[in-house]
Amino acid sequence: MASAATAPQDQSASVTQGVNPWLIAASVMLATFMEVLDTAIASVALPYIAGSLSASNDEATWVLTSYLVANAIVLPASNWFSLKFGRKRFLLSCIVIFTIASFACGAAPTLPILLLARIVQGAGGGALQPLSQAILLESFPPAKRGAAMAVFAFGVVVAPVLGPTLGGWLTDTYSWRYAFYINIPIGVLAILMISRFVHDPPYISKARVPAFDRYGFAALVVWTGCLQVVLDKGQEDDWFGATWIRWAVFFLITSFIYFCWHCWRDKDTIVDLKVLRDRNFLLGSILIFMFGVGIYSTVTVLPLFYQELLGYTAFTAGLVVAPRGIGAVCGMPIIGYLSNKVDPRYLLTFGFFTFGLTTLYFGNVTLDISPTTLLLPILITGFGLSFVFVPISTAAYGTLDAKQIGNASGLFNLMRNVGGSIGISIASTLLTRRADVHQNEILNSVPRTGQQFQNSLGSVTQFLSNPYGQTNAADPAQAMLYQQLGRQASLWAFVDVFRWLSLLCFFCVGIVWLFKK
Repeated sequence: MASAATAPQDQSASVTQGVNPWLIAASVMLATFMEVLDTAIASVALPYIAGSLSASNDEATWVLTSYLVANAIVLPASNWFSLKFGRKRFLLSCIVIFTIASFACGAAPTLPILLLARIVQGAGGGALQPLSQAILLESFPPAKRGAAMAVFAFGVVVAPVLGPTLGGWLTDTYSWRYAFYINIPIGVLAILMISRFVHDPPYISKARVPAFDRYGFAALVVWTGCLQVVLDKGQEDDWFGATWIRWAVFFLITSFIYFCWHCWRDKDTIVDLKVLRDRNFLLGSILIFMFGVGIYSTVTVLPLFYQELLGYTAFTAGLVVAPRGIGAVCGMPIIGYLSNKVDPRYLLTFGFFTFGLTTLYFGNVTLDISPTTLLLPILITGFGLSFVFVPISTAAYGTLDAKQIGNASGLFNLMRNVGGSIGISIASTLLTRRADVHQNEILNSVPRTGQQFQNSLGSVTQFLSNPYGQTNAADPAQAMLYQQLGRQASLWAFVDVFRWLSLLCFFCVGIVWLFKK
């Protein structure tokens, strides 16, 4: 019994090589924080990028799409590269590529050069999350992994919340280019700390590295690339109304089926899908996918509500939702303490239930709310999120062998990123289409020939008769009423999205109890 108990301790000691594991945790958290922050921070600067580089807003969205495609491709393949070149060397190379590409993004004189730099940046950043998570999990014995994941969660949960606020401030105060330049000092510090404190475990240096799986990687490139482009551009081009989207979905499904069949049946593939035979890891992957849908949708939709319907600036909207990050920071020490003392299923139930209740509360928003109305619910949302990410990771990896963690980490992080992309795409589509539905419903209940509409039109016409004159006030009055109609319809679309996200969270509570203890 004693030898079995000390085996995990020996494994973690071979990874740390005498270095305090908390120094390792801080080193790899910096890399993760930088990569996740960049995903969120660039979205705020898109209108400014479009204006500065003489591009349309649609063209500027490729700044996000190109990054996410390259990111998604490298994520699951990171384990093979770390075995081939050494995990520490590969991690340092990725950070160097990411940092140099960040400078190139900030200095880009034209949109094509910026897109090329973003592809390189996405490829460099894709491996940072799974490598950091694998190093972190192997550096701590199982009894302390919950506390370690709380540190890692700081980067993953707080960065998407901090991104819009920081991006808005940098863009308004200086320039959109500083949204990329900010990665440079963080990247340099991460390189120095990882060079000093992180070491490869013996199994990596002794690993038998198989030949590169060209067919599996090609299928991975096709289906992840098609998926990201379809999700990002689908709503703009009317989804299956566009021929190119139908072809893209055909290639997506075909390559995904081949990828799953190939990686399950063959040996030495780019991703080992057999790790999904572990029940806890399979359930953890499903839950992190739903978690990605929930957190990224909420992080995207709530600032949009403040900007589009209440007229807030990007910085002010980011500032209003920033308390979520404060709540997450407050929750991290608590979850780090409780993770080894309480069954993860109870913690996950509390986290998802809290997230669901607060999101349901967001479904009561109106056009008259003040900036402080949602302060407490946003704060509680961040607190609840910290009770989701850490226990999911602890439960998912808890029954895996140390040698499986590298491969599993790439797959796990891919599921979260794909969930986030799908969540943002569905939320954006629902906001547009549900607004149309509610507009029709309002028009049906308040017809233009009805007394209620005519009374409102008469009141507004009378109000506008002074600036426009009695004979010219009718058209501006109808335009003002139509604007109010659009705002009310959009409000109900936001309400729908918030309420459906809360139902998703409550559904996750049921899945949690399928975990093995």
